Amino acid sequence: MGEQSPDGGRKTAKQNKTEPVKKAASSQGAASAKKAASKAGASKATASKASGSKASGSKASGSKATASKTSAAKKAAKGAAVKKAPAPKKVAVAPKKATARLKGTAPAKAVVHPPGDESPTALVRRARRINRELAEVFPYAHPELDFENPFQLVVATVLSAQTTDLRVNQTTPSLFAKYPTPEDLAAANPEEVEEILRPCGFFRAKTKSVIGLSKALVEDFGGEVPGRLEDLVKLPGVGRKTAFVVLGNAFGRPGITVDTHFQRLVRRWRWTGESDPDKIEAAIGALFPKSDWTDLSHHVIWHGRRICHARKPACGACPIAPLCPAYGEGETDPEKAKKLLKYEKGGFPGQRLKPPQAYLDAGGTPAPPLGAG
Repeated sequence: MGEQSPDGGRKTAKQNKTEPVKKAASSQGAASAKKAASKAGASKATASKASGSKASGSKASGSKATASKTSAAKKAAKGAAVKKAPAPKKVAVAPKKATARLKGTAPAKAVVHPPGDESPTALVRRARRINRELAEVFPYAHPELDFENPFQLVVATVLSAQTTDLRVNQTTPSLFAKYPTPEDLAAANPEEVEEILRPCGFFRAKTKSVIGLSKALVEDFGGEVPGRLEDLVKLPGVGRKTAFVVLGNAFGRPGITVDTHFQRLVRRWRWTGESDPDKIEAAIGALFPKSDWTDLSHHVIWHGRRICHARKPACGACPIAPLCPAYGEGETDPEKAKKLLKYEKGGFPGQRLKPPQAYLDAGGTPAPPLGAG
């Protein structure tokens, strides 16, 4: 018998047959849907895994790059470490001998290097003390040109340019024997004078100067050497240096002689930084009383000629080493420094053929005449 429908009717057999088919189809559809969904999920998972794998690969690649950079940095660091560091510069150190106590002087380590801002008062005190020390070392200091009167001194000083006082002293005896007065030299034959002055160098120019100044003395000053600076500098070949030599040593009027030795030492001692002779004269004149100027010039020049040389100062034998800011520029070993001393300090003859008695009493010896060796 057939089954009743819910509405109270009966289903036919055909309907009954169709219904199971529909159910089966529905079940198959659901299963297919589930499978499709499962496949889709699986695909997504696969895609996600693939994406994750790519990301991992990217991270790995980054890690490799980082590792590569780190390795390169380490290699560079190792390379830098392998390179030798530059050797440190050697610092100049004064030899131990330079600190040894010198006879009659303070130890070298006590040498004071005055600062650049040394006060004017401190500079004056230091400069005057150096002069006092040099006065004790050279009590017999004097002009190193032989002369008997102002005329001979002015001529000898003009001739001393670009040569030594010794050479002038060996030359002037013949000159003054033949031309003893300004009148005689003014009327001299230039060629004969040139022949006499040839050993002094620049003999033609010097002949012109000494004959010219002799004529000026005769024509303008009655054959007498004037005793004023403004008059002396008007004479041919006479500048301030020559004028002060004449004023200080022939007339007893104070003057500062700024020759090459004087210039070198006052700068070496930091008394002044000037290089112009006139400015040096003014600067040094301000440090000392006028009455000291002439003797100061002798002390400085004598020290420069005998001990404080231009190229090889004898620092190890210098009596004013503790006061000198340039100590150490020359030889500091006492024994080696002694070999650098000149004239009477080194046991050699002086520059004058007729030196003062005080010089002879101090152990000095006269210079030999021209041609005597």
